[in-house]
Amino acid sequence: MISPSDRALAVELIQEAKQNGARLALACKELNISVRTYERWISEGRIKEDQRPIASRPEPKNKLTKEEKQEILEVVKKEEFVDLPPTQIVPKLADRRIYIASESSFYRVLREHKMQNHRGRSKKPERRLPDSHLAIAPNQVWTWDITWLKGPVKGKYYRLYLIIDIFSRKIVGWEIWETEEAKYAEDLMKKTIISEKIQGKPLVLHSDNGSPMKAATFQVLLEKLGIQSSYSRPRVSNDNPYSEAMFRTLKYRPEFPHRGFETLEATREWALRFVSWYNCVHLHSGINFVTPEQCHTGAHIKILKGRKEVYELAKQRHPERWTHSTRDWSAHDSVALNPMKDKIEKDGTK
Repeated sequence: MISPSDRALAVELIQEAKQNGARLALACKELNISVRTYERWISEGRIKEDQRPIASRPEPKNKLTKEEKQEILEVVKKEEFVDLPPTQIVPKLADRRIYIASESSFYRVLREHKMQNHRGRSKKPERRLPDSHLAIAPNQVWTWDITWLKGPVKGKYYRLYLIIDIFSRKIVGWEIWETEEAKYAEDLMKKTIISEKIQGKPLVLHSDNGSPMKAATFQVLLEKLGIQSSYSRPRVSNDNPYSEAMFRTLKYRPEFPHRGFETLEATREWALRFVSWYNCVHLHSGINFVTPEQCHTGAHIKILKGRKEVYELAKQRHPERWTHSTRDWSAHDSVALNPMKDKIEKDGTK
């Protein structure tokens, strides 16, 4: 609900924008209100106040009476029900041929009278926000995971270990083995750190809660390398979105051998071709359609600047074909692993 002062300010800003040549729809959109709402506000030649708080509304036919609410309170205070939740109380009453209200109504009445509290010795459930890390350049936050690739016979699989830089989306490290073991993860991590030349630099490595990710020897290696480990919440599949999206892209490629790979060597050869295509040919939508390699090296800034110039020239040649500004070819300045905590708290997202 918008306060009267904010409503008056919004109308003033919209009218000022219209006087300066802006379209009404665009001006309203900037303030996140519809044209119909704006027109309703000024329909009587003045700024109307919100009528909702003073509107008279008929009471719902299914609303509990005061007597019924009081009966609920008296029931839950009885010694035999005082330690039971409504989900236990209502069936017990039904067994006695008594029905007052549904379980949800019981809960609602208890909340209204501040009688709905967490009981027992267990901790009250709390929503845990996912760990979030912000990357403003390559080689600041990596995410990695392991996926299984079908082999030549049923039950035979090869394991693809893959590390992604979330800022550039580049596959910075990968390898394929026949089993999931911490020693393979350690070898891949050391090889990737050396190839990216970031020894001693701060780095966050995010993963799920698989056994190779949490192995003690792997944790010791990360500590020696000065890498901060980060993990997905247990039983939450979308806390590692970049790796999951990568595996989907990989397995939905037209040339992906869905019937399985013949040998470990053949699997590695196919993966090498895929990584080369993904890093150096594929225009990634998440980084404004440049390749991960271009974004990783910083070459994307010049490329995107050139695209902007092309679009501006096209608009100058045929301005009648453009109703808005040209496409935004700006380079992104940051990528978050998960929605930042301060944004979640501000938006009230649950």
